[in-house]
Amino acid sequence: MQPNLRLLRQDRALTAVSVLLDVAFHAGRGANGAVAGGAEVADRLGAARRGIEPVFQALSRAGLLEGVRGPRGGYRLARRPRDIRLSEAVAAVADGAEGGSELSGALHGAVVAPLWSELDAALRERLEGLTLEDLLRRAETAGLQRPSAEPLNFAI
Repeated sequence: MQPNLRLLRQDRALTAVSVLLDVAFHAGRGANGAVAGGAEVADRLGAARRGIEPVFQALSRAGLLEGVRGPRGGYRLARRPRDIRLSEAVAAVADGAEGGSELSGALHGAVVAPLWSELDAALRERLEGLTLEDLLRRAETAGLQRPSAEPLNFAI
């Protein structure tokens, strides 16, 4: 199979959406709110921390995640879930090069390449119409419960 047929190879895009959803689900947003540690996110996704660190960095540079430094550091959303479109997550990790197929036959040029362009456009349109909040609703519908923050105990 062609490695440039992007609809069939969406590893980084899938990882970016999964990372954003995990952070939204477990930490959310807010200056003083909880954060999701990178190692914790990697463990929950079954990924190596080193492997997804570039995704965290790309999402942070794109203004989708906010990194918090320190011993209790991690990541939280930079914006509200309803303001984060899935297309933004995919764009944040795109390699930058559109990359085309190396094939050049008449059938490929007249039929397959235009079909792939149509499918790619449809996928982009669908991702533009979905937000992180939509995915959080799907998680709730699937019966997944977000972790609740422990109450503060001010006993001295």
